[in-house]
Amino acid sequence: MNLTEFNQSDRCEHFSCPERSGSPVVYILLYVCSAAVVLLTVCGNLLVIISVLHFKQLHTPTNLLVLSLAVSDFLIGALVMLPVLIWMIESCWIFGRAFCITFCMIASFIVGLSLYSVALIALDRYLALSNPFLYANKISKWTMCIVVYSNWFVCLAYSIIFYCFNVNLMDFEFCPGECVISFNDVWSAIDLIFSFIFPLSVVIILYTRVFVIAKKHATAIRELNNHTRPKTQKITSHSMKSERKAAKVLGILVSVFLMCLLPYFIYTLLSAVIEIQIKTIHKLLIVGYLNSTINPFIYALFYPWFRRCIKLIITLRIFQTDFALINILS
Repeated sequence: MNLTEFNQSDRCEHFSCPERSGSPVVYILLYVCSAAVVLLTVCGNLLVIISVLHFKQLHTPTNLLVLSLAVSDFLIGALVMLPVLIWMIESCWIFGRAFCITFCMIASFIVGLSLYSVALIALDRYLALSNPFLYANKISKWTMCIVVYSNWFVCLAYSIIFYCFNVNLMDFEFCPGECVISFNDVWSAIDLIFSFIFPLSVVIILYTRVFVIAKKHATAIRELNNHTRPKTQKITSHSMKSERKAAKVLGILVSVFLMCLLPYFIYTLLSAVIEIQIKTIHKLLIVGYLNSTINPFIYALFYPWFRRCIKLIITLRIFQTDFALINILS
């Protein structure tokens, strides 16, 4: 289900642009707040992108997935959030029909990319916890690069096919001041499965399994005796703790993701039995996109290495010779 489309339940006369009401100061404040949210989203995710790309210690398979998610969040802030915020403030789509189609396709691609990036993160954590030795031997940086590139290609190809190769199935009867694209029931069902049901089912199922495995690991670690176990067991215990911590942080990331996006999807799924309200759609869209703003704060809160990276980037010390090799994980 794309975050820029919904089933049209009313006639176009209900969608005409309303007259502006309220003080100009309120509008200025709304635009300032919108600009601040967009700036936070773009800059926060840009810090994540620079950190993972610049510091060699962060070039791990899991962080490549985090990088992919940060890039999609950056694109949401740079390309998607501002038009939606303006749409909400003005209560009117002011960008025209051509941009509406382009915007829907771009938003579909980026949001789908975010969904599948989170699903891949869940799969990565499940494999790392369920069989850490196999994961360490089989999952390399190059393997993960192929997975990330494939994810981008599939999401982009799906979005292009969905919009460009099914033009004859689209309803282009645009309402004044609105950006509404309707598809027939078959393609709407396909989109619902591909863009919502399948990736979110994967995330929920895998993180349920991750929680169970992490709980078993915690029990096993408590039962180990630090004074009597051999060195290899100590290393294994440390590895298990590291994997559990990574799973916990990424579990929080996934939980916030679900809390932000589920309200919109549930609301649109109920469109067959309730009357869809444009203002409600706008608010739920913004809540969904705010997940991209929140993610960098989750990294900063739980990852000490990210806080060190921010300090090094802001102070421009990353431009010093061999600074990419600095130990930021200690």
